[in-house]
Amino acid sequence: MSQTMTYRTDENERKNVFRAYLVGPCIHPADPASTADDLKELAELVRTLEVPVAGQIVAGLKAPNPKYYVGSGKAEEIRDAAKEAEANIVIFDVALSPTQQRNLEQLFGMKVIDRQEVILDIFASRARTREAVLQVELARCQYFLPRLTGAWTHLSRQRGGVTGARGGGEKQIEYDRRELRQRISDLKAELAEIRKHRGTQRKSRMRANLPNAAIAGYTNAGKSTLLNLLTGAEAYAADQLFATLDPTTRALTLPDKSRLILTDTVGFVRRLPHSLIEAFRSTLEEAVLADFIVLVLDASNPNVFNHVETTLSVLGELGAERKSILVVCNKCDLITDPLTRIKLKNSFPDAVFISCRTREGIDALLEALSAKCGGPSEIRRAEIPPERADLVALLHEKARILESAYRDDGVFVATVSVSERETDRFAPYLAPDDPQPNQTNNYDIKTGETP
Repeated sequence: MSQTMTYRTDENERKNVFRAYLVGPCIHPADPASTADDLKELAELVRTLEVPVAGQIVAGLKAPNPKYYVGSGKAEEIRDAAKEAEANIVIFDVALSPTQQRNLEQLFGMKVIDRQEVILDIFASRARTREAVLQVELARCQYFLPRLTGAWTHLSRQRGGVTGARGGGEKQIEYDRRELRQRISDLKAELAEIRKHRGTQRKSRMRANLPNAAIAGYTNAGKSTLLNLLTGAEAYAADQLFATLDPTTRALTLPDKSRLILTDTVGFVRRLPHSLIEAFRSTLEEAVLADFIVLVLDASNPNVFNHVETTLSVLGELGAERKSILVVCNKCDLITDPLTRIKLKNSFPDAVFISCRTREGIDALLEALSAKCGGPSEIRRAEIPPERADLVALLHEKARILESAYRDDGVFVATVSVSERETDRFAPYLAPDDPQPNQTNNYDIKTGETP
């Protein structure tokens, strides 16, 4: 790609130079108050890029204008307001077409970007692993391809080359488009290899016959913090949007000794660019292929119900809308309005209320996860012969031993609490009649007899 080619905006340049003016288009009959709430989220996204917000406006319109998105009169009003606020970049809380973007820049005499570009820049700043970097670069290339004309102040023709190279009359922008398309092709090929490797890892986990769950939810709901708390993982977690883009998978041993594979996924956000969903499809597939989804909500956020709607919408786009879902209301210690907890409980009767900070509700969450994994546990009597010592070790790993002993003939006898999922492993050695929990003391563990 040409060395002179750059993206239309530069992260470091924004941090040092830009002051942003935000525009929230409100298409009738939308509620202006709701649009104002959406602008608050956009302001948080912009501040994540360390760009100060100089001002904002809710722009009412009947329908999107093909030239400016808003009407020409409203566009002029926005221009004047931005200049008065001493802003030098205008950010629209919608997806602008390349034509609308160029027209607005010509009218405003300053940079104009949309919500998608803001999110892309945040993802670019957060990417750490090779896969995440490639995924973000692919999304950015696909986004900027139709916008290359806006990146040029010159369209001079390039000099000719040898046979097979660009022609003598090829424009610089035509050359860069070709190079960018080639880069997109290369990125897709490299990501395909990474996805193949991820698929191999996923098959290995499936062969282990362990249940697996994907932790999903709105950005900054506390997903990575929850994974770290439950499993001791060291996934990056911070009070910021899109703190982590890379999925982390860890095994969790539950109170009934069963094991669960937990995978953290990238956070969702309102109107997540489709290019990012496609680019991150391989990591988001963890939610599609999981046995169930742990949906983490920030219970203290006033827009929590909108966040639920957004998350379910993205899961639906991925094809995971019919998965079993365990709703986890995090940050319940920060709920200031008592009615919020009541509304959440009414909306999600089976939800578990927790706080990763205070550890409130963690025991209840572990019990809920156990129920999701193997169904209700049964109290069974096990008799394992000496030649199957491997099953004795497995029993200690997969079940909860209530009482145990070795008989004189070397047979290991025990009263165990085992999940329905695990009973098939030990079926030949489980007594057909299940003793009730309150009958355990009547059972002679050493003789194997009941009075």
